[in-house]
Amino acid sequence: MFGKRKKRKPTTIDTLIGRNTRVQGDMSFEGGLHVDGTVKGGVCAHGPESAVLTVSEHGTIEGEVRVPYVVLNGVVLGDVHAREHIELAAKARVEGDVYYGLMEMAMGAEVNGKLVHTEAATPPLALDPPGVVVGAQRPEEVESDEIEIGPPDREPRHIV
Repeated sequence: MFGKRKKRKPTTIDTLIGRNTRVQGDMSFEGGLHVDGTVKGGVCAHGPESAVLTVSEHGTIEGEVRVPYVVLNGVVLGDVHAREHIELAAKARVEGDVYYGLMEMAMGAEVNGKLVHTEAATPPLALDPPGVVVGAQRPEEVESDEIEIGPPDREPRHIV
């Protein structure tokens, strides 16, 4: 209600692997890939950062997945690397580790492996001056425990 509206990636499907189709070997794609069949090999997205992999409840991938956005309702037998967002629907099953930036998991989804949160590169705030690294400390700030914080137009000073 008060939070930001979710930013969804376009769900255009450029490639479809049908229910009775079996692909053997590693594959790479751009755009959107929907899997209803079986892929025996790794699946990797190349090109734009908005690549989306959708695996239906009938779909299976036997290999490593490396795609920024993943919507899973089928089975993945291998590690999943979704650096931006992964959605695990009710019938999703992962036999491997899941590396994610943001995760949604429905009741009934199953992960038999580790869940590892990865930090996505966060852009600097608009208020940060150019060249400032968020979270970095200046050498003089490390020595003192107390810092006086004043108006926004003034640098913090150490209390001696």
